[in-house]
Amino acid sequence: MSTHSQSALKKRIAILGSTGSIGRQALEVIAAHADAFEVDLLTANGNIELLEQQVRQFTPATAVVTDKEKYKTFKENIADLPVKVFSGIESAEQAVQSDSIDIVLTAMVGYAGLLPTIAAIKSKKTIALANKETLVVAGKIITSLADDNGVRIYPVDSEHSAIFQCLAGEFHNPIEKIYLTASGGPFRGKSKKELEQVTLAQALKHPNWSMGAKITVDSATMMNKGLEMIEAKWLFGLQPEQIDVIVHPQSIIHSVVQFTDGSMKAQMGLPDMKLPILYALSFPHRLKTDFKRFCFLDYPQLTFEKPDTEVFPALHLAEEAMKKDGNMPCILNAANEVAVAAFLKEKISFFQIPGITEQLMSKITYIEKPSLEDLIATDKETRMQTELLLTKKINFA
Repeated sequence: MSTHSQSALKKRIAILGSTGSIGRQALEVIAAHADAFEVDLLTANGNIELLEQQVRQFTPATAVVTDKEKYKTFKENIADLPVKVFSGIESAEQAVQSDSIDIVLTAMVGYAGLLPTIAAIKSKKTIALANKETLVVAGKIITSLADDNGVRIYPVDSEHSAIFQCLAGEFHNPIEKIYLTASGGPFRGKSKKELEQVTLAQALKHPNWSMGAKITVDSATMMNKGLEMIEAKWLFGLQPEQIDVIVHPQSIIHSVVQFTDGSMKAQMGLPDMKLPILYALSFPHRLKTDFKRFCFLDYPQLTFEKPDTEVFPALHLAEEAMKKDGNMPCILNAANEVAVAAFLKEKISFFQIPGITEQLMSKITYIEKPSLEDLIATDKETRMQTELLLTKKINFA
């Protein structure tokens, strides 16, 4: 077979957020399966040193630096390469529409992933979704748009990938319930009093998963699991009462689907994000890997417990936002993003994060059926009001 025809069989991948945790692991997956994938587009915000390394290794057709101040330096640094370079988030939105791209992996952190994902869907690209906030903020708009454009959205989150894998061959069978498993994070079993003393370093130490800073803090507050509930609602067309969370400290069972006959399917494996990334990129095929294999005897006990929403109110807040719908999940997400960013700069305590989010949920105007413009305005207003609240140095506990 000629090189040209071999290359034609490769899936061409765009990675939005290639310097983050998911983006880096996705590139490891692509490098290990160079016969199946090639990189067409890489985007990053400000980590131009790492982006340069990635561009030199994978030589994509295009690279986008969304931080406009760093664009010029980056462009000069890779002037010797045949790579087109653009700046700004709007360039990322345009670049994902390229005819040469097959799959867009959305791995940007937070709300920033929303508009580029919409642009990719409108240009009929298959989406590998690692940016859960896109569905949290605008689930109805995104899923309707995907349906209208005949676009498939493959989940990258380990829990949603697990549900998706359990549904293979079952798409004609109705789901009774799903169980999203949660590790419980680094503070499982702690009291409210103990959480008041938590340091940034402790919050960034996840017991099982290797992830970026924002999602690691969300995991520690259990907001991450709350956001995943909202994401699951839209990905799998579920009602809030069909979604349950169970704490499973070993992180071996990644999630469970229960069918209407009472039968349950669980997807299991060692906690490694490269597996769900690979599944989303290679679907419907499974590609051979050298990932470490699970051994039952290493885990003689798999345990399960109920989440403590008294100690971790973020889970309850997300559930309330999911039930209320409208622009409430957008308010929840924006307030949480600002609060977590403040905690990462050690401006507020860990224990204050959910209290700030709760205040904003009762403060910002509720819209039952928001347009995309309404959601963009809600996000902006919530961030502004949260920042304002933070400057007042109120006790949010």
